[in-house]
Amino acid sequence: MRQIVLDTETTGLEVRQGHRLIEIACVEMVERRLTGRHYQTYLNPDRAIDEGARQVTGIEDEFLLDKPRFGEVVDEFLAFIDGAELIIHNASFDVGFLDAELSRLNTGAGRIADRCSVLDTLVMARERYPGQRNSLDALCKRLGVDNSRRDLHGGLIDAQLLTDVYLAMTSGQVGFELSFEGATEQHDNVLSVPVVLLARPRVLRASDDERVRHEQRLDALDKSTGGKSVWRQLIES
Repeated sequence: MRQIVLDTETTGLEVRQGHRLIEIACVEMVERRLTGRHYQTYLNPDRAIDEGARQVTGIEDEFLLDKPRFGEVVDEFLAFIDGAELIIHNASFDVGFLDAELSRLNTGAGRIADRCSVLDTLVMARERYPGQRNSLDALCKRLGVDNSRRDLHGGLIDAQLLTDVYLAMTSGQVGFELSFEGATEQHDNVLSVPVVLLARPRVLRASDDERVRHEQRLDALDKSTGGKSVWRQLIES
């Protein structure tokens, strides 16, 4: 399976208020393995960035003035994601902005759902960790993903972190935590950990000579105890 972990940055939070994309970043996996291929571009949004978005991303309006507009990179971007499963945290946000950009082009490019399936890791996290914070930073902390490089929100670094978070959430391994976010009580619950077998266990069988010697050893134990030894009783039970 080909999967693309995707993240975007925008001029603001509300696409219905005319906010636009300023960065798209994608990381490619095939069969859950990173391929080393990624796609990343900054975009000129033809509008100012909200102060809140500027503080979160560290991107200034002047930095984007010489960057391409969405219409100039759309073919390259769609070719990169076409046919893949998109992995996105809070997918409705990013897909909403991407669909809005596609609709502005009036080229019949359609919607993201026409080209890709979408897996929302925020929905997945809320199902697995109900009642807890499930932001990307919170998931990194919970799953042991190093996010020390994330001083600001950036598309590519967030996509890379989300890749690690997704792989950790879907690996079949459970992290043991001594404390839980928001917990006010301690419980003596037993945590059931699924066991994932990565390969068929190797079965070693005794040779004929080893079986003969084993029986001789049991006979000697029976003789020394004056009856059937514990090992003989276990075999015959």
